[in-house]
Amino acid sequence: MRRLLIVAVAIIGVLGVVTAVATAGGRSGLDAVAPTLTGPDASVSYEPAAGATGLTPTAPVAVRATGGTLDQVALTGPDGDRVKGALNTERTAWTASEPLDYATTYTWSGRATGADGQAVPLQGTVATVTPAKEVRGTLNIGDGRTVGVAAPIEIQFNTHVDDRAAVERRLKVTTSREVEGAWGWLPDENGGSRVHWRPKEYWPAHTKVSVDAPLYGVAYGGGDYGRSDLSSSFTIGRKQVVKADTRSFSMVVERDGKQVASYPASYGLGSDPNRNTRSGIHVVTEKFTDKRMVSAQYGYDVMEKWAVRMSNNGEFIHANPASSGAQGSSNVTHGCVNLSLADAQAYYETAIYGDPVEVTGTPIQLSPRDGDIWDWTLSWDRWQELSAL
Repeated sequence: MRRLLIVAVAIIGVLGVVTAVATAGGRSGLDAVAPTLTGPDASVSYEPAAGATGLTPTAPVAVRATGGTLDQVALTGPDGDRVKGALNTERTAWTASEPLDYATTYTWSGRATGADGQAVPLQGTVATVTPAKEVRGTLNIGDGRTVGVAAPIEIQFNTHVDDRAAVERRLKVTTSREVEGAWGWLPDENGGSRVHWRPKEYWPAHTKVSVDAPLYGVAYGGGDYGRSDLSSSFTIGRKQVVKADTRSFSMVVERDGKQVASYPASYGLGSDPNRNTRSGIHVVTEKFTDKRMVSAQYGYDVMEKWAVRMSNNGEFIHANPASSGAQGSSNVTHGCVNLSLADAQAYYETAIYGDPVEVTGTPIQLSPRDGDIWDWTLSWDRWQELSAL
């Protein structure tokens, strides 16, 4: 019995030692040998941060993976359409390649997978700004057109633009030969702001011109934003200039520096300032085979042939058989340039938008109140002061 007791004590002693080792530091033996749990190798970050709101729709949008690669990336609008985008070569970044829509919430989906094989889901949303108004702009010269050497480039907006500098910074004119020019903001017209680009001197003939105005997403001030991008590529035609000296009772047409026609003409009645043809550089804007001309002030309502508009104050170059006796000898019109039927048609067939008509010899000058294109009445220094930059 004593021997058995000694053995029992020895066993208990051994067990006591084992227990003491296993419980050192207050942890069980099982706790001491269990593996430590860690997170996945991959992590993701968003630009802008997930949950961002008020985003400009042209702002950069991207997701990046650190410690892994991206799989099945999608940024989806409420209609289920995915935003176009592309992964980089390493598949560690996805970047949107098209602008977003205004006032829209987009949702991230997909995943990033780390080297350990664990997946991290892409999640969260981004929401774009809701404009107070989407402002529409219209270019005056369309793709493929040929225009005259005095044609300005005009963008007409359908409302007032507060932050004109922000808009002007986005405007670019590219030419096939060196041309000095500048943007100028003219008084609001047709319910909205307008900006013109004018060369310092007449365009060089046959210049190729491209206009780029990426205005979608641009903040115009007052909560307004640009509605769409604008662009156009066009050509400057031959250099045709009309020399209209009211004292000569004739209208001379020069093309590429050479006189090609001289027509007997009658200009506005000199004794009535309201009927004077305005002196200054006018610009052809449109033409009509038949044009009704009405004046309540002078009591006439007539249909005239071969009418070429050269200002917005009612000045045209047109045929007028009624003044044929004065053409070439005296000025009797209400401000227009009167020619014979044959001469008016001959000139009409050569005129294009943007041709300059240089009127001289009268005391009344073309001015902003005459509307539309009065760009060339300003000196180059004065024109540059109209820029917002």
